[in-house]
Amino acid sequence: MIVAFSVTPLGVGEDVGEYVAEAVRVVRESGLPNRTDAMFTSVEGEWDEVMDVVRRAVAAVEARAPRVSLVLKADIRPGVTDGLTSKVETIDRHLA
Repeated sequence: MIVAFSVTPLGVGEDVGEYVAEAVRVVRESGLPNRTDAMFTSVEGEWDEVMDVVRRAVAAVEARAPRVSLVLKADIRPGVTDGLTSKVETIDRHLA
């Protein structure tokens, strides 16, 4: 499964990069395939391991902010691996 999520600290002002970086650090240290862009972080793996990473990423922000917003989208497709790469490669093939 692939989960794309965004964790936003609330009540800390406009500059939230240092808070978001704590969430991204948790994802990157998880060892699961992941990718971060300007809006979301995507992580790929089995349900329990991915949701544990999301939970810990939220907790990392929650430890420093009075309120946290979480947006999450999941692609649950058993048997598919390397979706983070293969989905993008498919689009690139169609664009070529």
